[in-house]
Amino acid sequence: MEKPTVAVNILGQSYKINCPKGHEAELKEAAEYLDSQMREIRASGRIIGLEKIAIIAALNITHDLLDNRRYARANEQQLRELTSQLDSALNQQTKVG
Repeated sequence: MEKPTVAVNILGQSYKINCPKGHEAELKEAAEYLDSQMREIRASGRIIGLEKIAIIAALNITHDLLDNRRYARANEQQLRELTSQLDSALNQQTKVG
């Protein structure tokens, strides 16, 4: 099965990337996000060089991803606890009623 090639632009450079069929829009969205992050870093003027800009962008994006995962896990745990409390309250109400 042949993978489609998608052309993306990052900091004015064009790249042809293979991706699974049906995921072209997701790849383009990811490339646009990376491009915006790299442009923001470059505009700050503190980081020089494409490689360094790419590494800082990758670290920032990875940090955000890990923060979001931790947040999701914490919310999942809170939801489990609330569900358990609700189940207990409903069980008690059923026994009383």
